[in-house]
Amino acid sequence: MADWSPGGRLLLGEINGLSTAAAKEAFEVRFWGAWLAAKHAHKHMRPGGSIVLSSGIAASRPQSGGSVVGPACGAVEALTRALAVELAPIRVNAVAAGMVRTPLWDDVPKTERNAVFDRARRSLPARRTGEAADIAKTHLHLMGEKFTTGTVSLFHRASRS
Repeated sequence: MADWSPGGRLLLGEINGLSTAAAKEAFEVRFWGAWLAAKHAHKHMRPGGSIVLSSGIAASRPQSGGSVVGPACGAVEALTRALAVELAPIRVNAVAAGMVRTPLWDDVPKTERNAVFDRARRSLPARRTGEAADIAKTHLHLMGEKFTTGTVSLFHRASRS
């Protein structure tokens, strides 16, 4: 999966096999998309409002082939902390999702995709992979929690391996 389409696919691949254009476009969507959303949204928010960005576990647990997605997620997490200070009293947090069944994985052949999810499921203490609804609940919790700001909520970080 060394190619990328905006808003769509997971850019994974060895650094030598990735085009600079694809890497820049992936970063454009992940980091600059979050930056632009916060830049334009905060002006219309009331004090005490909440922005919750989306990161990924790749920032803290990179894998081979993650030379773009890991740094892009790390940049979103740094942005979260910086904006929490800059935009206060608007609260800014992020959710770093791990293995979650979403359309992001649709380009992976079904057999391979199911094997990846099965390996993840077996390695996690909850014995299941996340679903989009799980991530949504985490975002909603951070939106409604009136004290927390500048944090990154890790979604199913623990593993048994």
